[in-house]
Amino acid sequence: VEIYSLHVDCKVTSRFAHTVITSRIVNRANESREATFEVELPKTAFITNFSMSIDGEVYPGIIKEKAAAQNEYDSAVSQGQSAGLVKITDRKLEQFHVSVSIAAASKVTFELTYEELLKRQLGKYELLIKVRPKQLVKHFQIDVHIFEPQGIHFLETDSTFMTNELTEALTKEQNETKAHILFKPTLDQQKKNSELDETLLNGDFVVRYDVKREATAGDIQIVNGYFVHYFAPQEMPVFPKNVIFVIDRSGSMTGRKIEQTRDALLKILQDLRQEDHFSFITFNHKVVEWKSSLLPATEENVASAAALVQTLAARGGTHISGALLAAVGVLDKHEGLPERSVSMIILLTDGQPTSGERNVEVIQENVQKAINGKYALFCLGFGFDVSYKFLEKMALSNGGIARRIYENADAALQLQDFYQEVATPILMQIEMQYPENSIEGLTKNNFKLFFEGSEIIVSGKISNELDLLPVEIKAQSHTSNLTLMEEANVKEKEQVFQNQRYIFGNFIERLWAYLTIQQLLEKAISAQEEDQKALEAQALDLSLRYSFVTPLTSMVVTKPQQQEELANKPTEAG
Repeated sequence: VEIYSLHVDCKVTSRFAHTVITSRIVNRANESREATFEVELPKTAFITNFSMSIDGEVYPGIIKEKAAAQNEYDSAVSQGQSAGLVKITDRKLEQFHVSVSIAAASKVTFELTYEELLKRQLGKYELLIKVRPKQLVKHFQIDVHIFEPQGIHFLETDSTFMTNELTEALTKEQNETKAHILFKPTLDQQKKNSELDETLLNGDFVVRYDVKREATAGDIQIVNGYFVHYFAPQEMPVFPKNVIFVIDRSGSMTGRKIEQTRDALLKILQDLRQEDHFSFITFNHKVVEWKSSLLPATEENVASAAALVQTLAARGGTHISGALLAAVGVLDKHEGLPERSVSMIILLTDGQPTSGERNVEVIQENVQKAINGKYALFCLGFGFDVSYKFLEKMALSNGGIARRIYENADAALQLQDFYQEVATPILMQIEMQYPENSIEGLTKNNFKLFFEGSEIIVSGKISNELDLLPVEIKAQSHTSNLTLMEEANVKEKEQVFQNQRYIFGNFIERLWAYLTIQQLLEKAISAQEEDQKALEAQALDLSLRYSFVTPLTSMVVTKPQQQEELANKPTEAG
């Protein structure tokens, strides 16, 4: 079975990426064989389309509500017979896998489409394409087209498998607002060596870029009555942080995990700014406060904390509740913290609560009551024995985020990267205001914190014939209260995208739907049960209307002989 053509075609229009992967396979054997299509795609993406065509007959994937699809599937197949088509493979990717039996000399074409909104992190957007054909491919091609009306500030490609020969197969064209990256290696360039038919193409192909930013109140783009507003201020003074690290040293952290935690914390301590205040709480079945109050991040205090970190040893149970409440207590009673500063608690744990309060709902409630909106809580779950759902709900209920740390060689780096993302808060209490009576379906427009290197994105539908879309941004910076204003000329903005050939027409509307679904699902995590149902119903409706495979929908893939399989969207919480 030979893959004779594999094409990855990716169009990024104003951060919204639309990727189509087409694989053409021929069975050169003289009997029927399995043809497999296996693609790894970013977890943040939603699959929007899939089809196979075998000898001219097309078998499309159909997106339905998950429960309905499951019922249909269960009646067609005795339960438990077939695994789903999509599973999480690592911290950034999930894998779509489908195989079909094709007759001798037959051909099959697989085509998968997915979309995602690229998220700015640490000053850049990253487009990740996983390349793993597992064989030499006669016609192999990756095309990435980028159009950013704000202008491209920088653009780089990176890959884990490049050789000098392969670099010759990579071309990059770029002007002010557009870029085209083409990677088209010949059969010879793909080979590990001339004798063996083994491929070098195995790993990540990454495009990173950032855009130019002129306007202080961000950038507004409009297509077909939908707008998107990007806001990422630069070069602003950084808020001092008051940060408490709450570190699990229970028995299950023994060995590699506690070593990686120590390594990461030593680096993070070096990154504290002088005006920051910090402290540590470590816990197993007992909760130990390093100091009874926060200390300024002087050289001396940092060195003394580093000495403590070096001695971290793992044994005993897991008293998550006691540790978090102790952290809140330290922040509550601390006098003399800088008036304009950001207070946060960073929890790192690898297990379930086994000491003290063990009921996760009670812990969530008590922690939320204690924090009471005053501090942000970030929860890092190390490995797969944590209840990620519990950590995620706790973080989202308290103005933070959760992240799973994958147990592999770069775990210390994952911890440091996470800290880097939250290390430089530059705005607080950001309100993005638009004319109320002329905007429908506005996505989230109030944000507690803005960190340098990230980006705020708000989208909505302009409901009546507006000529000018006025926006007003209110926020607190370290030194002052800001009000920024901007007016977008609707007709002029619509013109920008009129004659661009690689725009998929209603991309801002799809971006709006993607963002709305993501936010509804996130909101549902920390909502009460009745609200949760309403939020999920709304997200389901949009998922079906715009045909996205989200955690609420399934794609039913029907093969020849009426065999059915399901593609579901996995989530980090399982």
